[in-house]
Amino acid sequence: MSVKYVASSKLPTPWGVFTMVGFEDLESGKEHVALTFGELDSGKPVLARIHSECLTGDALFSLRCDCGFQLQEALKRISEEGAGVLLYLRQEGRGIGLLNKIKAYHLQDGGADTVEANEKLGFAADMRDYSMCKLMLEHLNIQSVNLMTNNPRKVKALEKYGLNVAARVPLQVGKNRHNEEYLATKMGKLGHLMSEHHFQDDD
Repeated sequence: MSVKYVASSKLPTPWGVFTMVGFEDLESGKEHVALTFGELDSGKPVLARIHSECLTGDALFSLRCDCGFQLQEALKRISEEGAGVLLYLRQEGRGIGLLNKIKAYHLQDGGADTVEANEKLGFAADMRDYSMCKLMLEHLNIQSVNLMTNNPRKVKALEKYGLNVAARVPLQVGKNRHNEEYLATKMGKLGHLMSEHHFQDDD
């Protein structure tokens, strides 16, 4: 994995002014960004979110998933903390791409869950790659993170690449009647950790 720093700029958001740092994956050509906020102290764990692109949830306000809600909540928490980083990785649909994601949604409309839909299309349940994260964080001089995620597999994947995850911080937002089955599949088949209160609470 080879990741190249390209450029950085200010990014005003509803939660404050972040710095947007652009990286290019030299192997795949994909473009990833880091959003940093405040002064990052390399001597202590930094509040962080590793967020994989979800056009439907992040930009089109989809209620089929919790991605857009998690993105906004993570930026809000980083702002409230006074410092932190969000890595935005361009790997739509757990790595299968946007058009295959639409095909998977079609299968889900017919009754398949998210894992079954991916497998029917010939993909693994989760094809995301986190190998670029270490290089991106090293460029930002971040040695250790408090990671906002409900996914213990993500913690293990980052640790496999030599990142120190000091703590896992739950990020349970966005449950609604359209994504109840999606969240249930995350818990039952992908091992995501969510409280029963969050899961059962009817928004």
